[in-house]
Amino acid sequence: MKRFPYYLSLALTVSGGAAWADVTIATVGPVTGSEAAIGEQMRHGAEAAVGDLNARGGVLGQKIIMEMGDDACDAKQAVALANKLAQEKVALVAGHFCSSASIPASAVYHEENILQITPGSTNPKLTEQGFENVFRVCGRDDQQGLVDGNYIVSHFKGKNVAIVHDKQTYSRGLADVVQQTLHAGGVKEALYETITPGEKDYSVLVTKLKAANIDLLFFGGYKTEAGLIARQMREQNLKTVLMGGDALVTNEYWSITGPAGEGTLMSFSPDPRKDPRNAALVARFKAGGYDPEAYTLYAYATVQAWAQAAAKAQSFDTRKVETALKANRFDTVVGDIGFDGKGDVTAPGYVVYVWHDGTYDYAK
Repeated sequence: MKRFPYYLSLALTVSGGAAWADVTIATVGPVTGSEAAIGEQMRHGAEAAVGDLNARGGVLGQKIIMEMGDDACDAKQAVALANKLAQEKVALVAGHFCSSASIPASAVYHEENILQITPGSTNPKLTEQGFENVFRVCGRDDQQGLVDGNYIVSHFKGKNVAIVHDKQTYSRGLADVVQQTLHAGGVKEALYETITPGEKDYSVLVTKLKAANIDLLFFGGYKTEAGLIARQMREQNLKTVLMGGDALVTNEYWSITGPAGEGTLMSFSPDPRKDPRNAALVARFKAGGYDPEAYTLYAYATVQAWAQAAAKAQSFDTRKVETALKANRFDTVVGDIGFDGKGDVTAPGYVVYVWHDGTYDYAK
């Protein structure tokens, strides 16, 4: 996987030449660290969107520069990067991904009047802060957890269910909503545990799952820990089904699990690769040797929504673009979307997927 330095500028022009653009936006996510695969998705998607905009003459006649920033899903690094972007007065921050990075950085963007649209931060707190400049093209954990919990109630009622999370902002928020939804559906978890992210040995957890005869484990966390838990369960001959959220929507999950990932369930928004209207774009990505999975096209849509709102506002001014974002709908690769007063997207919600033979598709 290609790695990028802490702060990288990419010049994208109509002709593909080396001229700088007139308007700068920043895509920010985990370029390094355990979630670097997501940062790679975001870079590919936003870079393609900027290239396509510039090929059509830019936005309001201006060419666009995209800068890639690395927050490593770390709050301190995210805030430091946000302050740097504020000094540069970028027109848009397309990011962050991890809510634990996005939420503290959003305070800087609010203070400095910079537009933030995230393709992947799902914790409700992000848009509950009352910041008029913060938007997301993805859903929220209180929506995602509701879908997850209802799926468990429907398919695993009467079974032993465990809830485990890694104590991070995204993870705990999602797990808490799943727990609340289970209780509302008459299901009480047989086991509730937390783990420490970054560890390699989860045998203590696996032993507890085995002792409690757990049929389904809902894991609030990221793909590395989920993959290791799945593998270690199978090594101990546990047939427990693992279910997680959108953080498992990356081919790297299967790279970690191998066949042990078979049958893993996860929630994510509808897959825009399956929309016939995106066939040519998806084919173009694949011709370049890249499968635009998961958040790739959500990052593309983030840039699209901003560009269309700026065009409607006839301005790059943050306040004017904010108003346009909340007053209009936008034709994007993730569908026809709008934003409510909080900045949350109004679009189709979450669905459940299942991993099978190295890929994932809609679950029944």
